[in-house]
Amino acid sequence: MPDDKPMETQAKPELGPFLKKARQDMQMSLREVEDATGKEISNAYLSQLESGKVTKPSPHVLYALSTALGVAYETLMERAGYIVPATSRGDGEKHGRAATFSIDNLTADEETELLDYLTYIRSKRK
Repeated sequence: MPDDKPMETQAKPELGPFLKKARQDMQMSLREVEDATGKEISNAYLSQLESGKVTKPSPHVLYALSTALGVAYETLMERAGYIVPATSRGDGEKHGRAATFSIDNLTADEETELLDYLTYIRSKRK
């Protein structure tokens, strides 16, 4: 009998180890990243992200880190578990069903984060 489970793709490293490696590759200390983000992300919070104690930072935090560490924002969003737009979508093709079905279950904070991310994506088109 065939297995009904979807095939797993190659797992990407979790957000924490990815951030730590990116920071080390830039030869930056936790405090230097804090300074590079204009103190938007404290060194203590970054340490919690890198250790895996915090696993789902806001898109705003991820954007600040992407800028400071020179990493693609979309990469950080994906590693944090956010849905990122497909790059191979054709013109006129509608978005995936995941966003449509999750809209009824959003908290106020999630809705705000989603709208912030949508604003960011739309600003890239201009």
